[in-house]
Amino acid sequence: MASLARQGSAVLRASGVPSAERDAEVLLAHALGEEPARLHARPHEAVTEEAEARFRDLLARRGARVPLQYLTGAQEFWSLRFRVTPAVLIPRPETEGLIESFLRLLDRPDPLVADVGTGSGCLAVAVAHQVRAATVHAIDDSEEALEVARQNAVSHGVEGRIVFHRGDLLEPLASAGLEGRVDFILSNPPYVGEEEMTTLEPEVAVHEPRRALTPGRDALLLHRRLAREAAPILKPGGHLIVEIGAGHEASLRALYAGAFVPGRREPAAPAVGGAAPTGLEVIEVRPDLAGVPRVLVARARVH
Repeated sequence: MASLARQGSAVLRASGVPSAERDAEVLLAHALGEEPARLHARPHEAVTEEAEARFRDLLARRGARVPLQYLTGAQEFWSLRFRVTPAVLIPRPETEGLIESFLRLLDRPDPLVADVGTGSGCLAVAVAHQVRAATVHAIDDSEEALEVARQNAVSHGVEGRIVFHRGDLLEPLASAGLEGRVDFILSNPPYVGEEEMTTLEPEVAVHEPRRALTPGRDALLLHRRLAREAAPILKPGGHLIVEIGAGHEASLRALYAGAFVPGRREPAAPAVGGAAPTGLEVIEVRPDLAGVPRVLVARARVH
């Protein structure tokens, strides 16, 4: 078993795969239907031909830079195990910052929360799992993604408190009569500019769903829409918590406050008297563990 893992590690290193040794062990364990930690307990145990064939097939796919998570079908987020498929973005540790900000701001036991662009459902499920009296609305424009999110909700026993909507950004909330009623909007929108896609690792650029990564030439396009559309959905004093990209902090602080930000689209001109036309005020931008500004929090103005 140990020698097979070493062979796999060499194959992945030759293909330029980062963390080749770890990935080989994870894939071998997956082929055997076991946890990776158990491999080290019996390194000399023989592997069946069927398991070895499964392992070598997984190695070939990982060598072609298919993400490890798509091969194992799982990724951990907020200490919960999520099913992932090529229909959804793989949850990142940085996105946990949205949950952290939500919990810091939470001031009632039964909030109404919207997860916009739910993908795997990691944010919606984590909120519902953490706050048992919360009602969550999860939105995505992909039926395949919503099916994965529904499965994750069932896996964690929170399907009864998440309402799933297929639709465009915040429109399903308005259609459901939730204008002015939502306490929190959480979103990790696509924010990678089209020209930046070529700089990403092939695991991301080639294999993760493009629609979940980039809105096209205008990296801030979805943020512009959220800035325009969020305040009417939120309660006065409600919060919008969004993930932002590296280098976007200054532009998005201005955007969410209603100032002009150059680009293909922009919010309306500031209203007379300096009131922010977005109806929002930015209250903080928090960094991720690498120190990169990653989570922007805005509050709906109280009139």
